[in-house]
Amino acid sequence: MIKVIIYGAGSIGNHLAYACRNKNWSVTMVDADPEALIRTNKDIYPSRYGFWDKDICLNSPESIKGKSADLVIIGTPPDTHMEIALDVIHNIKPRVLLIEKPLCTPDLEGYQEVFKASKEAKVVILTGYNHTLAMNTLEAERILKTEVLGKPLSVKVRWQEHWGGIFSAHPWLNGPTDTYLGFSVRGGGACGEHSHGINLFQHFARILGIGRIAEVSATMDRVKQDGADYDRICLINVVTEAGLVGSISQDVITKPAIKTLRVQGIAGFLEWYANYDNANDAIIWGTDNKEPEKILIPKKRPDDFKNEIDEVENILNGKIQDSAISLNAGYETMQVISAAYRSDELKSVYHINY
Repeated sequence: MIKVIIYGAGSIGNHLAYACRNKNWSVTMVDADPEALIRTNKDIYPSRYGFWDKDICLNSPESIKGKSADLVIIGTPPDTHMEIALDVIHNIKPRVLLIEKPLCTPDLEGYQEVFKASKEAKVVILTGYNHTLAMNTLEAERILKTEVLGKPLSVKVRWQEHWGGIFSAHPWLNGPTDTYLGFSVRGGGACGEHSHGINLFQHFARILGIGRIAEVSATMDRVKQDGADYDRICLINVVTEAGLVGSISQDVITKPAIKTLRVQGIAGFLEWYANYDNANDAIIWGTDNKEPEKILIPKKRPDDFKNEIDEVENILNGKIQDSAISLNAGYETMQVISAAYRSDELKSVYHINY
């Protein structure tokens, strides 16, 4: 049986615990806050899934010293990721380590040490950008690979969602100041927390063969109040290595949410939607001489994490070598996040040196 250790008993930890238990894997969840473990047992897990899974072990981080695991998941705040990852690599040595997004803080501190240690220990590190694994993404990839849209001219992403939904899932938090979300330097704010937008742009750029993001020009609306300091709107114009111009818009104020990507080609377009309606993701695409086609893809919230753990299982079984949620993909997203903050601070274009 696959042994799993999950750091962090918050919303993400519970989602991934449920996905792992659906595969009948052994799951231990640890959290430094005893109250978090009580909430998982009495509230979060049973309210979402209708029952408490008595086979999930809840404990403190100290309890797993000397323990082994096939998979370790880090679902704690971003500013703790690198420290925990390094400890996990040295002391648990899992086959796979899955780190929730964003990978680290915008200063990228600790990444190089973790990268080096993972190579030496032969630990595969993945990052939690699970929308790249969703069925609507796979359908979009299938269409784009036919080159029916012709030469790509532009890619635009909007990942705009009021973060009230996050606080609804964490009712013990009173607001941004109670968590990393209210601090951009800790990995919060629109640029970090909603970096699925940046990551999706990069993923589709790979599919389209237009190169990595090379230039970043960012404008942010910063909020500094009640001790918090975060970007609530992050607008990023980019130029890829192939010279394609695109844009990424992320915020924590839009409701209802807009989560979409559009590829404009010389002969047609494709639009990707997460949560197109209450029951579906979607793809809408068409060419100049064809009526647009709408493809609805049924999706429930747990499916996002099922696809992610399916990917992990395939990696554990040696079926996948190069994953869409690889460490390298997650780090390239962090480099754009870092560049966006620098561009906004400097009020100028920032060039990324990979």
